[in-house]
Amino acid sequence: MIEQPAYTRFGVSDEEWGLLVGLPQSVLTAAAAAESDGTRRTMAENAAGLETIAAGRESASPLVAAVAGEIVDRVGDPETGAELPVLTPQDPKAMIEDVLGRAGQASALLAARVDEGQAGAYRHWLVEIAEQVVGAASTGGILGLGGDAVTDSERRFRDRLAQVLND
Repeated sequence: MIEQPAYTRFGVSDEEWGLLVGLPQSVLTAAAAAESDGTRRTMAENAAGLETIAAGRESASPLVAAVAGEIVDRVGDPETGAELPVLTPQDPKAMIEDVLGRAGQASALLAARVDEGQAGAYRHWLVEIAEQVVGAASTGGILGLGGDAVTDSERRFRDRLAQVLND
Protein backbone atom coordinates (compact mmCIF):
# COMPACT_ATOMS: atom_id res chain seq x y z
CA MET A 1 0.00 0.00 0.00
CA ILE A 2 1.32 3.43 -0.95
CA GLU A 3 1.36 5.97 1.87
CA GLN A 4 -0.54 9.15 1.01
CA PRO A 5 1.13 12.52 1.57
CA ALA A 6 0.10 14.24 4.82
CA TYR A 7 -1.73 17.04 3.04
CA THR A 8 -4.31 14.69 1.51
CA ARG A 9 -5.84 14.25 4.98
CA PHE A 10 -6.76 17.93 4.95
CA GLY A 11 -8.16 18.18 1.43
CA VAL A 12 -5.47 20.51 0.12
CA SER A 13 -3.18 20.27 -2.90
CA ASP A 14 0.59 19.96 -2.74
CA GLU A 15 0.91 23.68 -3.59
CA GLU A 16 -1.60 24.65 -0.88
CA TRP A 17 0.23 22.46 1.62
CA GLY A 18 3.41 24.33 0.70
CA LEU A 19 1.69 27.59 1.64
CA LEU A 20 0.55 26.19 4.99
CA VAL A 21 3.95 24.68 5.82
CA GLY A 22 5.96 27.70 4.67
CA LEU A 23 3.89 30.31 6.45
CA PRO A 24 4.88 29.69 10.10
CA GLN A 25 8.58 30.18 9.37
CA SER A 26 7.75 33.22 7.22
CA VAL A 27 5.74 34.67 10.13
CA LEU A 28 8.76 34.10 12.36
CA THR A 29 11.07 35.90 9.91
CA ALA A 30 8.64 38.79 9.39
CA ALA A 31 8.12 39.24 13.12
CA ALA A 32 11.89 39.35 13.63
CA ALA A 33 12.25 41.81 10.73
CA ALA A 34 9.55 44.13 12.09
CA GLU A 35 12.25 45.79 14.20
CA SER A 36 15.90 45.84 13.17
CA ASP A 37 17.62 45.06 16.44
CA GLY A 38 20.89 43.25 15.76
CA THR A 39 22.06 39.71 15.21
CA ARG A 40 22.07 38.62 18.87
CA ARG A 41 18.49 39.72 19.44
CA THR A 42 17.35 38.25 16.13
CA MET A 43 18.93 34.94 17.13
CA ALA A 44 16.91 35.00 20.36
CA GLU A 45 13.77 35.81 18.36
CA ASN A 46 14.49 32.95 15.93
CA ALA A 47 14.98 30.54 18.80
CA ALA A 48 11.69 31.57 20.42
CA GLY A 49 9.88 31.24 17.11
CA LEU A 50 11.35 27.83 16.30
CA GLU A 51 10.47 26.58 19.79
CA THR A 52 6.88 27.75 19.29
CA ILE A 53 6.74 26.08 15.89
CA ALA A 54 8.14 22.84 17.33
CA ALA A 55 5.66 22.95 20.22
CA GLY A 56 2.92 22.82 17.59
CA ARG A 57 3.73 19.11 17.18
CA GLU A 58 1.91 18.60 20.49
CA SER A 59 -1.19 20.49 19.35
CA ALA A 60 -4.60 18.89 19.72
CA SER A 61 -5.18 20.06 16.14
CA PRO A 62 -4.09 17.40 13.65
CA LEU A 63 -3.46 20.14 11.10
CA VAL A 64 -1.14 22.17 13.35
CA ALA A 65 0.64 19.01 14.54
CA ALA A 66 1.20 17.84 10.94
CA VAL A 67 2.46 21.24 9.74
CA ALA A 68 4.73 21.65 12.76
CA GLY A 69 6.10 18.13 12.33
CA GLU A 70 6.94 18.78 8.70
CA ILE A 71 8.67 22.07 9.50
CA VAL A 72 10.78 20.48 12.23
CA ASP A 73 11.66 17.62 9.86
CA ARG A 74 12.89 20.23 7.36
CA VAL A 75 14.72 22.73 9.58
CA GLY A 76 15.61 20.71 12.66
CA ASP A 77 14.41 20.33 16.20
CA PRO A 78 15.37 23.05 18.70
CA GLU A 79 15.44 20.36 21.39
CA THR A 80 18.46 18.85 19.63
CA GLY A 81 20.18 22.20 19.16
CA ALA A 82 18.86 23.18 15.74
CA GLU A 83 18.98 26.92 15.05
CA LEU A 84 17.68 28.99 12.21
CA PRO A 85 20.04 31.27 10.31
CA VAL A 86 19.58 34.99 10.89
CA LEU A 87 17.89 36.36 7.79
CA THR A 88 17.89 40.07 7.11
CA PRO A 89 15.47 40.88 4.30
CA GLN A 90 16.62 43.62 1.94
CA ASP A 91 13.17 45.22 2.09
CA PRO A 92 11.55 44.30 5.43
CA LYS A 93 8.34 46.23 4.68
CA ALA A 94 7.80 44.41 1.37
CA MET A 95 8.57 41.07 3.03
CA ILE A 96 6.09 41.78 5.83
CA GLU A 97 3.40 42.73 3.28
CA ASP A 98 4.08 39.49 1.38
CA VAL A 99 3.74 37.42 4.57
CA LEU A 100 0.50 39.19 5.49
CA GLY A 101 -0.84 38.54 1.99
CA ARG A 102 0.03 34.84 2.23
CA ALA A 103 -1.55 34.70 5.69
CA GLY A 104 -4.78 36.01 4.17
CA GLN A 105 -4.58 33.36 1.43
CA ALA A 106 -4.00 30.62 3.99
CA SER A 107 -6.90 31.80 6.12
CA ALA A 108 -9.26 31.78 3.11
CA LEU A 109 -7.96 28.37 2.04
CA LEU A 110 -8.55 26.88 5.48
CA ALA A 111 -12.01 28.44 5.75
CA ALA A 112 -12.93 26.62 2.53
CA ARG A 113 -11.25 23.27 3.23
CA VAL A 114 -11.21 22.39 6.92
CA ASP A 115 -13.55 22.79 9.86
CA GLU A 116 -13.44 25.97 11.91
CA GLY A 117 -11.66 24.23 14.80
CA GLN A 118 -8.71 23.25 12.59
CA ALA A 119 -8.63 26.64 10.85
CA GLY A 120 -8.85 28.50 14.16
CA ALA A 121 -6.08 26.42 15.72
CA TYR A 122 -3.77 27.14 12.78
CA ARG A 123 -4.52 30.87 12.81
CA HIS A 124 -4.03 31.06 16.58
CA TRP A 125 -0.72 29.19 16.27
CA LEU A 126 0.57 31.71 13.70
CA VAL A 127 -0.29 34.63 15.99
CA GLU A 128 1.36 32.80 18.91
CA ILE A 129 4.55 32.38 16.85
CA ALA A 130 4.56 36.13 16.13
CA GLU A 131 3.82 36.91 19.80
CA GLN A 132 6.73 34.78 21.02
CA VAL A 133 9.14 36.25 18.46
CA VAL A 134 8.33 39.91 19.15
CA GLY A 135 8.54 39.36 22.90
CA ALA A 136 11.77 37.36 22.85
CA ALA A 137 14.27 40.23 22.96
CA SER A 138 13.92 43.82 24.08
CA THR A 139 15.00 46.60 21.75
CA GLY A 140 16.93 49.65 22.84
CA GLY A 141 18.38 50.15 26.26
CA ILE A 142 22.02 49.89 27.18
CA LEU A 143 23.99 46.64 27.44
CA GLY A 144 20.77 44.64 27.27
CA LEU A 145 19.13 46.53 30.11
CA GLY A 146 15.98 48.53 29.66
CA GLY A 147 14.45 49.11 26.27
CA ASP A 148 11.09 48.08 24.90
CA ALA A 149 9.97 44.49 25.30
CA VAL A 150 7.74 44.90 22.24
CA THR A 151 8.22 47.91 19.99
CA ASP A 152 5.46 49.72 18.13
CA SER A 153 6.53 48.20 14.81
CA GLU A 154 6.55 44.69 16.29
CA ARG A 155 3.15 45.25 17.89
CA ARG A 156 1.82 46.57 14.56
CA PHE A 157 2.98 43.44 12.74
CA ARG A 158 1.50 41.10 15.33
CA ASP A 159 -1.80 43.01 15.36
CA ARG A 160 -2.00 43.18 11.57
CA LEU A 161 -1.33 39.45 11.34
CA ALA A 162 -4.13 38.74 13.83
CA GLN A 163 -6.46 41.03 11.89
CA VAL A 164 -5.65 39.41 8.52
CA LEU A 165 -6.18 35.95 9.95
CA ASN A 166 -9.46 36.80 11.63
CA ASP A 167 -11.11 38.63 8.72
